[in-house]
Amino acid sequence: MTRAELDQLVGWAASEGWNPGLHDAALFWAADPDAFIAAELDGELIGGGAITSYHGEFGFMGFFIVRPEFRGRGLGNTLWHARRDRLLGRLRPGAAIGLDGVFAMQDYYARGGFVFSHRNLRFRAEVPLDQPPCSQPQPPRADDAIVPLDAVPFDDVLAYDRTCFPAAREAFLRAWVRQADALALGCLRQGQLAGFGVVRRCGEGCKIGPLFADDADAAYALYARLAAFASGGPLFLDVPENHPAAMALAHRHGMAEVFGCARMYLGPPPGLVHKRIFGITTFELG
Repeated sequence: MTRAELDQLVGWAASEGWNPGLHDAALFWAADPDAFIAAELDGELIGGGAITSYHGEFGFMGFFIVRPEFRGRGLGNTLWHARRDRLLGRLRPGAAIGLDGVFAMQDYYARGGFVFSHRNLRFRAEVPLDQPPCSQPQPPRADDAIVPLDAVPFDDVLAYDRTCFPAAREAFLRAWVRQADALALGCLRQGQLAGFGVVRRCGEGCKIGPLFADDADAAYALYARLAAFASGGPLFLDVPENHPAAMALAHRHGMAEVFGCARMYLGPPPGLVHKRIFGITTFELG
């Protein structure tokens, strides 16, 4: 896929209601320009998707779209299997592949070898204009300090991220936490990183992702500051259902479930510190 074709794919994603970030195309391309696969029919782009490789240690399939007028003809099936097989070829033997698939496609992905892990649920809240983002204010722990993430050594951020993601993703993360139209914050506890989060502007409102934290106190403190960035508009957070404290955070802030995906893996499920994952990074790249 060319860079221009990726812009088309992101435009289709917006039309499907996926609400991509303002700079997602550039950030995703920079992370792995070989990840984007185009499906053409008679020289016309009809579909595409991402097969991101993280140093060959972990793969992620996302952004799977076929234009509506070309659906129901088996073309998507051909594209999906070609993507899966090509991604397997980009990974070391035995490396796992993850995906977040819409619930209606869960059985289809299972037939392709993927095993269900848990659901990631998208929640939405309306953040009042110039008002505190939470109706139940709770001060952070006395030893927690919320700071700009660029004040934290990047190696510390990368090491923390590695506990919540199956492989190192230095190039992606460096660009992601420094993107325009966004806010990236860290939570320091006794001088040590106890969590971090990013909120970015999207076609509709803002989206938090990731939101990683040692515990609910750190996650709450980060969420409150990140949510304020979305003042006056909608805010979205993609929450892993297998983490009760993350679900409780969304419900406590009055967020309503609006969408969801099944997290599935081909190969061994990665060992992650799930209790730290209060919000995933993206449905498209993991």
